[in-house]
Amino acid sequence: MIKSFIYKLIERRHFWRYASFNEIAELYASRTIRVIAMNIVSGFTSVYLYEMGYNLQFIMLFWLYFYILKIPSTFLSSYFVAHFGPKHGILVSNLLYVPAMAALGLVSKFGIASIVAWGVFMALSSAMYHISYMIDFSKVKNIDHAGKEIAFMNILEKIAIGISPIVGGLIALWFGLQIVIWVAALLFAVSALPLFRLIEPVRTRQKLEYSGYPWRETILSIFAQTGVGFDYVTTGIVWSLFIVIVIFPGVGWDVYVRLGVLSSVTILAAVTASYAYGKLIDRSKGGSLLNISVMANALVHAFRPFVNAPSSIVSTNIANEVATMGYNMAFMRGVFDTADLSGHRILYLCFSDVVANIGAIIACIILLACTSVLGDTEGLRVFFFFAAGFVLLIGVAHFRIYRK
Repeated sequence: MIKSFIYKLIERRHFWRYASFNEIAELYASRTIRVIAMNIVSGFTSVYLYEMGYNLQFIMLFWLYFYILKIPSTFLSSYFVAHFGPKHGILVSNLLYVPAMAALGLVSKFGIASIVAWGVFMALSSAMYHISYMIDFSKVKNIDHAGKEIAFMNILEKIAIGISPIVGGLIALWFGLQIVIWVAALLFAVSALPLFRLIEPVRTRQKLEYSGYPWRETILSIFAQTGVGFDYVTTGIVWSLFIVIVIFPGVGWDVYVRLGVLSSVTILAAVTASYAYGKLIDRSKGGSLLNISVMANALVHAFRPFVNAPSSIVSTNIANEVATMGYNMAFMRGVFDTADLSGHRILYLCFSDVVANIGAIIACIILLACTSVLGDTEGLRVFFFFAAGFVLLIGVAHFRIYRK
C-alpha cells in the first residue's frame, strides 16, 4: 500500500527520471517502514537502560562500544555491497535488526550479555543499512532534481518519525517497552518485503580499489563528517537523557509518552522546512543553506543547557529540526555529487561513514569526561557547549557543487 501510493505520486511529477519508478518507490517504501520501526523504540533505548538502573556512564560506554563496532562493520559492509549490491545490503540490514531488537527485549532477563548482543547486531545492521541506502539513493536519484527527491524522502521520514514516537510511547505505557521492542522487530522484518524482488542499480561483484582514490577532492567533506557524527549523538542520545535526568527526574515509565509527544510536535515544521529546502537546493542555494543551518544548529546546542520546562523543550526541538534538516539535506546533496564525481562511490561513502562514527566516538568520550568530573547534571550541560563548537566542523565541507 505504501509502495503503491508513493509510485503514483512520483510517477506524475518525475517523468524525466532515468531510474524506474518501481526502484525509487521500493526504496521509499522500505525506508519509511524502517523509520517507523526505528522510531517507535529508538528514542527510548537509552532511557530504557537508565530506568532499569544503569547509570549515565554505563549507557555512554555502551554507545562508545557501539560506534567503535560500527567502524569495522562499515568496511565489511562496503565489501558486501560492492560484491552483492546495495539492495541486498538493505535486505540483510533489516533482517539483522530483528535479533538486535530481540536482544534488547531480553535485557531484563540476561543483563549485560543481552546488551552486548544488542550492540553487535545493531552495529552490523546500522553500518550495512546506511552505506547501502546512500549508495542506492545516490545512484537512482535524478541529478537535476535531487533536492526535491531528498525533500520527498525527508517528508516521508518526518511523518513517520512524528507518528511513531507517540505510538511507541503509548504502547510502552500500557503494555511495557518490551512489547514496543517486539513490534519494532516485526516491522523490521516487514520492511524487508519490498526488497525481495531485487534489481541492483549498480554493477555487482566489484572490487574496491584504493589506488587512485581522489583524496584532494574528497578529504574536506569526509573530515566534516566528524561534526555530523557528533551532532547525531548530541541530538539522538544525549538530549533524551538530559530531558529525563535533568528536567523530568523520577517521573517513571510514563516518561516514554512525554518523550514521544515532545519529539512529535516538530512534524509540521519538519515537513514545511523539507519542502522549502528541497527547492533551495535545486536552485543552487545549497551552499548558503548549509552554512546558515550549521550556525543555527550550533546556537540551538548552546541554548540546550538552559532548557528547564516542556515549553522550552518543544521550542528547542522545533528549532533543532529546522536547523538540522537544513544542513543535513544540503550536506547530503553535496555528498551525492561528490560520490558521482569521485569515481569511487562506495569507498567515498565508506570513508565518510567511518569518520562520522569517529565523531560520534569523540562525543561519547567528551560526555564521559564531563560527567566524570562534574557529575551527571552539570556534565550534561557543559557537554552541549562542546557540541555547539564541534558541529561547526560540518561547514568545512566545501562541496564542489556549491562552488559554481
